[in-house]
Amino acid sequence: MGNRAVKLIQPFAGWRPRPGSAPRVAAPPYDVLSSAEARQRVAGNPDSFLHVSKAEINLDPALAPDDDRVYQTARERFEQMRRTGLLVQDATPCLYIYRLAVGQREQVGVVVAASVAAYRDNRIRKHELTRPDKENDRTRLAEALLAHSGPVFLIHRQTAELDALVARIRQSAPPDEAFQADDGVHHSLWVVRDPGQIESLVTLFEEQPRLYIADGHHRSAAAARICVTRPAADRFLAVSFPENQLKILDYNRVVRDLNGLTVPAFLHEVGRRFHLTASVEAVRPDRAHSFGLYVAGQWYRLELAPEYRDGTDAVTRLDVALLDRHLLQPVLAIHDLRRDQRIDFVGGIRGMAALEALVDSGKMAAAFSPVSHPVGRIAGRGRCRPDHAPQIHLV
Repeated sequence: MGNRAVKLIQPFAGWRPRPGSAPRVAAPPYDVLSSAEARQRVAGNPDSFLHVSKAEINLDPALAPDDDRVYQTARERFEQMRRTGLLVQDATPCLYIYRLAVGQREQVGVVVAASVAAYRDNRIRKHELTRPDKENDRTRLAEALLAHSGPVFLIHRQTAELDALVARIRQSAPPDEAFQADDGVHHSLWVVRDPGQIESLVTLFEEQPRLYIADGHHRSAAAARICVTRPAADRFLAVSFPENQLKILDYNRVVRDLNGLTVPAFLHEVGRRFHLTASVEAVRPDRAHSFGLYVAGQWYRLELAPEYRDGTDAVTRLDVALLDRHLLQPVLAIHDLRRDQRIDFVGGIRGMAALEALVDSGKMAAAFSPVSHPVGRIAGRGRCRPDHAPQIHLV
């Protein structure tokens, strides 16, 4: 079970947008938008947190995204937000109830300071490997800011007691912040200042056997790295949702080239292990061993031949692992998903049109859409998260 002397979660004094400014400050997660898209999004809005989380948008587009000046600019913009009062820190350590709603669907979670020690002890469990370049980027940003500015998305087991306490807190007062983002998602935040309620929430989370990372592996890994040299930085910003409220979204792959193959030659090689069927519509698979492929302006449905569907364990039988083993490696010579710069990943929240746009523009040569696995199974690189992260900063 790990070190039970270390609490899974703690309260913290967050930095929040001053009243009325949250709609202008709130921003999508840093990896949802490209730098070009982020520049367009912040046009005319100097308050957007994208000026911090993607600070390269304030600099020459020709500058490398990992240039030292990017992190220096992020620090300067973050300090400016605090100095001018755009961000205001809570006077005491708090926890936060965070609700997202679209139509009749809602997710209600608790924003916490999660324990790095619990992460190392595997009480906060990960399910995917990280890419060194992205882990380095999040480490450098956190060190520049001396803060964690993007929450790790955690899953906890639903319990009646925790649900009831969260409901009582929500019913006891109106939210401290509420607004609708431009994507139609309505965000609400309750600040939990009462020591008794904080203690009860910490205790109920401590009864959880473990928490699971749904999204934010690079941010949590960065926090663990920072803690090695700064032992006092023993926690990271997270928001935890009960598993019964979550919906797994796909996490698609895009590749920059076809390994020297022409499109017909590439499709021929794919056809050695997959059955290909052209489709007039975007292919979002709804069953195991089925994949979507978009190349040269055409969608295809791929069905992995039965003789290639076996795996030695639950992980190697996942569709994402089968795609790697029977297409990415043998056809495209992509053997290291962590380090190979020829492959990238696109969150399903961006939709299938984003895959088409990347390929049609020539930035990518092909796109793949694996099936999303349901909650309760290892989800490959599936993601489930809101488009806008709550801008609460752990310092």
